[in-house]
Amino acid sequence: MGEHPSVTAGAMGSSASPPTQRRRVALFAGFGVSILLAFPHPVAGFVLDLGIVAAPLAPAFFILALDGLTPRKAAKQAFFGSLAAHFVFFHWFYVVTVSYGHAPPILGVFSPLAPALYIALAHAIFGGVWARLCARGAGSALAAALLWTALEHLRHFLFGGFPWATLGYSQYLNPGLMGLAPWTGVHGLAFAVALCGAALAQWWREGAGRPSRPVVMALGAVLLLHLPGLMAPSPDEIDDFDETLKVAAIQGNIDQGQKWRPDLAGEILDIYTELSRNAIDQGSRVIVWPETAVPGFLELEREISLPVAALARDNSVSLVVGATGMELDRAGGKIRHVFDSAFFFEPEGAVIARYDKSHLVPFGEYVPLRGLIGWFFQAVATGLSSTDIRSGSEPRSHPLPVVSISGTTPSGREGSSESVMIGVPICYELLFPDLVRRFTKDGARVLFAITNDAWYGRTGAPYQFLAMTALRAAESRLWTVRAANSGVSAIIDPLGRIRARTGIFVRDFLTYDVPLAPLDGRETFYVRAGDWFAYVCWLAIGLLLIRGARHEAEPESDPGLTGE
Repeated sequence: MGEHPSVTAGAMGSSASPPTQRRRVALFAGFGVSILLAFPHPVAGFVLDLGIVAAPLAPAFFILALDGLTPRKAAKQAFFGSLAAHFVFFHWFYVVTVSYGHAPPILGVFSPLAPALYIALAHAIFGGVWARLCARGAGSALAAALLWTALEHLRHFLFGGFPWATLGYSQYLNPGLMGLAPWTGVHGLAFAVALCGAALAQWWREGAGRPSRPVVMALGAVLLLHLPGLMAPSPDEIDDFDETLKVAAIQGNIDQGQKWRPDLAGEILDIYTELSRNAIDQGSRVIVWPETAVPGFLELEREISLPVAALARDNSVSLVVGATGMELDRAGGKIRHVFDSAFFFEPEGAVIARYDKSHLVPFGEYVPLRGLIGWFFQAVATGLSSTDIRSGSEPRSHPLPVVSISGTTPSGREGSSESVMIGVPICYELLFPDLVRRFTKDGARVLFAITNDAWYGRTGAPYQFLAMTALRAAESRLWTVRAANSGVSAIIDPLGRIRARTGIFVRDFLTYDVPLAPLDGRETFYVRAGDWFAYVCWLAIGLLLIRGARHEAEPESDPGLTGE
């Protein structure tokens, strides 16, 4: 029946019988509820965000549901348990595919299967490897945390990557664990949550009485992992930078179904221009528009480019504008490639740089194997573009001339004009910590995160995406200005705390005196070393498997979760 009595007896350090199949289903249901509650969702007019408490329960329920199974059976049940949980979690894919992709409702109902299958594959690997570790006497809480973290790291690059709903993001409101971000990236937070959950699972299997020494040690380690956050700089230190920049994030709230209508282009530009002038009246010297805010080609259509240039020139402000970039053919008369871009306008009104998004959304901005399967997706999702967006070469920062930086600038002049290195991660790029850190390595002193979250509707997705952006700020220790078409726009400090934010689906703007990172000594350890912590987890799991293979547990032995 796929059960393994010896693993059942020892997997959690108890002689209790393995759970019945009905109880396994209940445990997987507990996993699904915990995953849902671990991330923010709007409920009755407010945002329910229980991640600090709910997130550790997810791996706890998941591990308990696998108790006593052989590797093959564990992989199978982990796959289907995760698939069901994440099918519910990604309910908002219906809004993306039907409301804006114009796909048939029946396709929208099943659209959450795609991301759920992707995550279920990783959890199937967890189930199989975890059962193997337990059988070999290496099934400790530490091993569970190492394996969980390694497989969440895998989701950052497997088949292009989709790391949504990884455990680390559930802790963006936890100031203790957020202190790990500049050292380990989001992976350290995931490890701490998984370690806590695995320890809770072991404690439950022991009878939930007085915890054993391994449980106490594991939970003690989780507490120690909060120390970096407790030792982090105070808010006064974060605010006390030598130079600041008055920045405005503009939220035009343009309906996704209308933003590309040519007859509304002038009206849309008027909305962004008016909001920008209001921000300028409040002292803003840099204006940030969201992803694809401009409804057309800045480089081709003078009726679009001239008003934007005039806004910068007439007010002596710098602009960072989300728009569609392009590349012409050699003859110069036909558009060869289009890009999802950010344009940099200097105060004199000229475009001085363009950054092209380098990590695109599969089936959103391009169709993999379009020549083979593109006809199908074009037929069922009429809102899908018939042309693929082209990816940029790599993440790069750009100098932006800015008039009137407050404080003492490098030139020694008070309130003078300087060029400031800006990093502009665009939408989907914000899901990838290793990508965003390269903006800082390339000299960025502040991040302008531009996105269009209108695709997600009034679901939890915009708030979950905001949590990811908070981790990117904490990993790089850079102030981050987030400009979103429909919200949530926000100002995020280098500790990942949200200092100011808008609502969703409102026309609004934020202004803030954003401190600029110093010119030297600004790189965090994570920025310098990247995903080193995740690779350590991979190495440790490999060594545990090799060691277990050399010292295969006897069938009648009782290795215990801790391997003791």
